[in-house]
Amino acid sequence: METHIKRESGYYTLLRWFLIVAIIEAISYLLLLGFAMPMKYVGNDPTWVALFGRIHGGLVFAFIALLLACWSKYKWTYERTVLLFVASLLPLVPFYFDRKLRKEYGLSK
Repeated sequence: METHIKRESGYYTLLRWFLIVAIIEAISYLLLLGFAMPMKYVGNDPTWVALFGRIHGGLVFAFIALLLACWSKYKWTYERTVLLFVASLLPLVPFYFDRKLRKEYGLSK
């Protein structure tokens, strides 16, 4: 797949922020599903869902805003943008796309 990103200083900044937020959002989703939800339904403590739910919700909004910004700036296809959004809804899949995008654009961690 051909990359549209130029090798200019600062041109990667938006993509780097997108990848950082995507990973943090994925981790918050795993914490919500793997820790907060069991605490709510097994431990009868909804406090954790309220906390992690708010954090995750804010990160989802940031993820979507950055996804749309990357779509515009880097001229991503509609299909790629939708695929990245759908991938964010599935646990662990965002980690695959993080690696794939970093490799495609020559970014290191």
